[in-house]
Parts: sequence; structure tokens; C-alpha cells
Amino acid sequence: MIELYGFSFSLMELIAFGLLSLAFIYQVYFYFRYINGVLRLRSNIKKNKISFSTEQPPVSVIICSKDEAVNLKQFLPFILKQEYPDFEVIVINDGSTDETRILLEDLSKEYPNLRTTFVPVGANNLSTKKLGLTLGIKAAKNELLLFTDADCMPEDKMWIARMARNFTRETEFVLGYGAYLQRKGFLNRLITFDTLFIGLQYMGMAIAHKPYMGVGRNLAYRKETFFAHKGFASTLHLSSGDDDLLVNKSTNAWNTSVEIAPDSITWSEPNNTFKDWFYQKERHLSVSSYYTAGSKFRLILEPLSRGLFYLAFIFSLVVGNPLTIMASGALFLIRLIFQLVIINRSARHFGDRNYILSVPVLDIFLPLVSLYIFTFGRIGSKGKKIRWK
Repeated sequence: MIELYGFSFSLMELIAFGLLSLAFIYQVYFYFRYINGVLRLRSNIKKNKISFSTEQPPVSVIICSKDEAVNLKQFLPFILKQEYPDFEVIVINDGSTDETRILLEDLSKEYPNLRTTFVPVGANNLSTKKLGLTLGIKAAKNELLLFTDADCMPEDKMWIARMARNFTRETEFVLGYGAYLQRKGFLNRLITFDTLFIGLQYMGMAIAHKPYMGVGRNLAYRKETFFAHKGFASTLHLSSGDDDLLVNKSTNAWNTSVEIAPDSITWSEPNNTFKDWFYQKERHLSVSSYYTAGSKFRLILEPLSRGLFYLAFIFSLVVGNPLTIMASGALFLIRLIFQLVIINRSARHFGDRNYILSVPVLDIFLPLVSLYIFTFGRIGSKGKKIRWK
């Protein structure tokens, strides 16, 4: 036994509580430093500490579409009707076999600012989307490029204006938030929470001058920047990464801005089955090993400290005396309160649902899914030879 301040503790109790305390400190730091970034930026905007460009330069909106006729018919008009003085919309038909070509021809007659191009039949690139996006970028008339997907709908007619206002002389990238529509059921709650947390993480890190990724559902950058970094040349052998890898290799502390206005969001239809969501999760994580060393370190440290926190908490409950159990419970409760306040205030800002009882469950479940993908999934040791479809 070890005597401290008149109390007796076993070595195991001290080790368990010490590890719990270290993990708690980093978790609180991570939430305040990064996850709280959107709320901190919102506060600075309200206090007029952030200035936006008053110019409205021409913008090219680029969408790559493959067999998305139904989504294009539903969502594309919302983009074509944006309130912005000078913009074009370029839709790349990536070898669609549905009614995409006919639909685009009809829409072009109604909207003169709609332009189309296509990926040549027989293209054998592993990622024809990257080829399609490159063709669209080359065809773009304007320097500022704004990207989204065929199944995305802007929140408001001010979407282009909100994203474009962030381009100053130094800005090369603007990161927006791409949310998923709310539906009933646990799967949808899982998807929306995962999307929210990842969004708060990549936006928060960019706000803290450590950008590491963006999402193609809502992303803008300069045409000259794309070609200065040789576009997707270094990632053509990968089926994914047209958005996050480009951001990861090309951004720095000062050339990246974040747009958080509620009317700058894009909304997408979520997956309807766990299998489809899991496959999408695998695709996203499959390129994370190509991130910079600094990005990987920060991204690995958070789930590791989270796992250590839960394990040390359980261990403290098992081996602790009443005093250490109470202290451990206090740390657990404080962290949970931080989570609930920051996550739910951010969710309300973006028009998302509240997360109360589901937070502890999803906070444990999602890292376990990622751990499974990295160990037993397609990108784990048993899946290295599996080629993405």
C-alpha cells in the first residue's frame, strides 16, 4: 500500500487513476482545441473578428455523376438557381448507363449556365471520378472551383456566395460542411453522428491552423492550386481520396478557410443499410495511411486516448477504493458534460438532431468499427489484395 495525504492506495489503483487522468486531460484538450472550433469561430464572426471578402468573383461548380439521373433531376436545379452574379455548373457524365445524358441535354436548354462533359468510354483508370473531375477542372472557365456531389442539395440559394466569400488573396482552399439528411432508426443516428464528429474534427483542426482533410460534398479551391500540385497525379492508383488527400497534401496553416454558416451546408441522402455505410467507411479510411505524419499522429492520438480513458475508467471501478471510484466517476461525468454541450450546440448550429443518451454508445462503438476495419477489414492485413469495386 502507498500512503498519500493520509489515504492508502494500492499501486494498481494509482496506475489506473493516473492513466485515466492523463487520458482525461488530452480528451478535454482535444474537445476544447478542435471539436469546439466551429463554436469558437461562430463567436468570433458574431464579434466581427472575422472579415470576409466583399467581392463576388466568377465560380465554376463541378459535379461528377455516374448513374445519378434520379438525383440530378431532384437536386441539380437547386444548384442552378443559386443567387450569385456569375457562375457556371459543369456536370461530368462518368460513363452513366441511365438517363443522365438525356436529362442533362434537357436541363441545358432551360439553364444556359449548365455545361456538360464526359469521361470517355473505355477509360481504365482505377478512379474514373478523378479523371472526370480533372476533365471538369480543365473545362472550367473560372479560377474558383466549388465541388459537390450529384446526390447533394444546398441548404440555401446563398451556398455559392457563402463559400466564395472566404477567398482572399491568401486563401486557396475553403472547407464546407456536408451533412446527411435525418431519418428514423439507429443506423441514421449512427451516420449523422459520425458525420458530425468528423466534420467538427476536420473543420476544428483547420480553424486551429492544422488542416488535414475536406469532403467533396462541399469543398472549394483555386484552379491554379490544383495544377500547381499536379492534381490527382500522385493518387491515381487509389480508388478514393479525390477530396481529402488533395487537401491533406496541399493545405497549410494559412491558405485554408472554413465556412460554417448554416446556409452554406449541403445535404445528402444517407445510406439505407449498415453494409453500404460500412463499405463507405472502409473507402474513406483506406486512404488515411497516405496522410502526412502530423495528421496521422493527431488522428491516432484521439481514439487511443479515448480507448485508454474508457479502459482505465473500468479498471478504476474494479480495483479502486471508494475515493478513487468517486474521483473516476467525476472525471467521467465532466468529460461527458463537455461532450454533450459542445456536440449538441454544434449540432443545433448546423440544423442537426440532438444527441444525449446515444453519445456514450456511439463514442465507444465508432472507434471499434474503425479498429475492425484496420485489422480485419478490407484495408487490414487480410484485405490488402482486395481491389475496390
